[in-house]
Amino acid sequence: MRRIYSYLILTSIVLISTIVLWLSVGFLTIYKHYDGPLYIIPAKTFYNPKEIDNLHVTTGSPNNYFAAHLPLYPLLIRGFKELLNYGLQINELAYLKSMVLVNLISTIGLVLFFYYLLKKFKLTNNPLVLASVLLFLPRFLAVRTVGAPESLFLLMILLSLFFFEKQKFWWAGLFGGLATMTKTPGILLFAGYGLVFVERFIKIKKVSWQWLGIILIPLGLLGVFGLYAKQYGDFFAYFHSGDNIHLVFPYSVFNFQKSWVGTAWLEEIIFYYFMYGLALINLKNSKYRSFFYFGLVFFTATLFVQHRDISRYSLPLWPLAVIAFEKFFTSKKFLIILVILLPAIFLYAWNMLLYNVMPISDWSAFL
Repeated sequence: MRRIYSYLILTSIVLISTIVLWLSVGFLTIYKHYDGPLYIIPAKTFYNPKEIDNLHVTTGSPNNYFAAHLPLYPLLIRGFKELLNYGLQINELAYLKSMVLVNLISTIGLVLFFYYLLKKFKLTNNPLVLASVLLFLPRFLAVRTVGAPESLFLLMILLSLFFFEKQKFWWAGLFGGLATMTKTPGILLFAGYGLVFVERFIKIKKVSWQWLGIILIPLGLLGVFGLYAKQYGDFFAYFHSGDNIHLVFPYSVFNFQKSWVGTAWLEEIIFYYFMYGLALINLKNSKYRSFFYFGLVFFTATLFVQHRDISRYSLPLWPLAVIAFEKFFTSKKFLIILVILLPAIFLYAWNMLLYNVMPISDWSAFL
């Protein structure tokens, strides 16, 4: 019963914190938050250019722009839309409600699985507290409240890491492949696992055929590109979808003249680099080698990102940082400050939700 209570508490924390923000800003604002509505277009059309044309999307984006929005999240939006229509007969707003519902369910799944992982691997003496802390990184609080694939992406990554450490490499590859079908940085799992295998080979001088399971990770991404080849006639449509490849050179974010930066007020990015870099140092000698090597690869890639929203791009590192600093994040002094700052965290999220919205004048394409 105690285990069930912990899962119920975490579910309640997700629901209450989400509803507080929903009620604060209103659903129209929630629906308009970038890039949520854009995932509805592939959910409705499955990237078919003619069907996209028929929707008359008012954003002015070309058909291949939607190749930047990978298919797993849109597929789930489509599936939940059918469930909503079947069970509740919600026709007009079914896609928009499904867009938000999928993220909410993914967030619940993420925090419950994170709690399970903490318990299973005995990573902390306070798994309930630590799992709760995961939910309140300010940027994550905002992202998990709207239409966005980040919670789903983090869930697929943690599932992959979990099965990898359990030596179930085909399952690790399957969930890693699903991660790459959600967001392209999921491919970095493949690089991280490759480094683990190199380390193991150096130590034991043996190769296991089961290691081949991780081949499902790049195959997941190739499947996405194959879908684009069929629908768009362009295998590399993702790379031709617009200015969405932000990897340039180390610390390239510190250039206010670039379109995806646009400001010199970037000091907090240094603190993100500090936190995640220190987390990697703490994980360096962990027996869970995939945590360290995936974190290393992802952190290195993050240093190359030329985009103002580093806090969102680096979200896959956040669960690893929570694990790395578990003693600090479960300490009384941290929890006191967290309680004091919780109103500020919600105000930040509220401010972000009101600011980062799409200028949608005609909703017909998204209904």
